[in-house]
Amino acid sequence: MDYFAGLDVSVKDTSVCIVDGTGKITREVKVASEPDALLAVLNNPAYHFKRIGLEAGPLSQWLFSALAEADLPVICVETRHMRAVLKARINKTDRNDARGIAQMMRVGLYRPVHVKTLRSQKLRTLLTHRKLLQSEAIAVENDLRASLRNFGLKVGVVGTVKFEARVKELVENFPDLLALVEPLLVVRRVLREQISILHRRVLAAVRNDEVCRRLMTVPGVGPVVALTYRATVDVPARFRKSKSVGAVFGLTPARDQSGESDRPGAISRCGDEMMRTTLYEAAQVMLLRSAKWSWLKAWAMKIARHRGMKKAIVALARRLAVIMHRIWIDGTEFRWTREAAAA
Repeated sequence: MDYFAGLDVSVKDTSVCIVDGTGKITREVKVASEPDALLAVLNNPAYHFKRIGLEAGPLSQWLFSALAEADLPVICVETRHMRAVLKARINKTDRNDARGIAQMMRVGLYRPVHVKTLRSQKLRTLLTHRKLLQSEAIAVENDLRASLRNFGLKVGVVGTVKFEARVKELVENFPDLLALVEPLLVVRRVLREQISILHRRVLAAVRNDEVCRRLMTVPGVGPVVALTYRATVDVPARFRKSKSVGAVFGLTPARDQSGESDRPGAISRCGDEMMRTTLYEAAQVMLLRSAKWSWLKAWAMKIARHRGMKKAIVALARRLAVIMHRIWIDGTEFRWTREAAAA
């Protein structure tokens, strides 16, 4: 008989529920959220597992990899879909969630998500840390601007390199203010130094990656966008059609249909936020900064004339996702003219 298991994972413990093909619970146990502890339960020869489900979360990639290496049929389930199904239960407990996941595995009521490879996870960590330090540095700079403005001292438009010198110039005649802003300037200096280190690592990763170099032939796509796309898509073959990539990144319109009512909405914004943001920024660069003309820019500008620049940028971001996937699959580079693209 086939068996199915549901794992409700938390940081410390994991609730495990095993059911048979009829839905009868055969075992329930709570173990540590460690691969060895889970394998001790799931590697029991008395059970022939058909599906083992766990929710996508902070530990899911680590546990998924360990269970997959042990040749167990583990499936990582999309979080929003799982929560919608489990919401029907009156009492929310770890035990009940594990039961619900096990039953979802038994009846096939689940939506699997792709678990990234180890290399993509490391690249993603690099990009996430770089973005975090950038956000913190900008927050420190904005706080300094706001604090000095209270005393009538305006930093004004100044580049990243000259920012510290400008602040010190403003407070040089105010020793008490200098003592207050100096700690933030030190923190900002350290943040900017570490951002530079991480950015050099991004550039090195792109330089050594043939896929990223080809993706960067697309106008508006720089090293950060290319590496983010590389780490997010991970395995391009998991998309049957290139057109489906835009929907996965939340760049396609949502739809609300009921009876005679059928209202298209804004983009769904589901999926990877970092990837969606970088694609939007790449589209902005192509439309507003890139001087070189291409069939893709002409296509987006036509949308801008009829529907506005914001919708054109979103449409271009969605099309960039599709084109970059096609470039990756085909092993080609961006073609600047319609004739070359059609060839």
